[in-house]
Amino acid sequence: MLFKKNTFYVVGYWLFVLISVLGSGFASATPLFKLEIKNHLFYPAEIVIPANTKVRLMVINRDDTPEEFESYELNREKVILGNSQTIIFIGPLPSGEYPFFGEFNISTAQGKIIAR
Repeated sequence: MLFKKNTFYVVGYWLFVLISVLGSGFASATPLFKLEIKNHLFYPAEIVIPANTKVRLMVINRDDTPEEFESYELNREKVILGNSQTIIFIGPLPSGEYPFFGEFNISTAQGKIIAR
């Protein structure tokens, strides 16, 4: 009985390792685009992404205050605390322009994603 129990744990361990490795490969295959918030502005204000492709948008808030990334067209809303970052998955999107804004600084924090 001891042999069967140990075999179960060894097989389980290697399955966990295999799934972890494969899972991280899928995440890294998704294209990554970076968007920074500085002085209540988005940099770059326009990001071009491939159409019909799921992408990761890394939003880095360099300000000390929080900002909310919001887009009605992308159906996304995410608060990014000051001096922190987050990943937002977007798409796949058909070709077009998708505006976004910072809800806490709407007069200055404006941008758009262009899918081509």
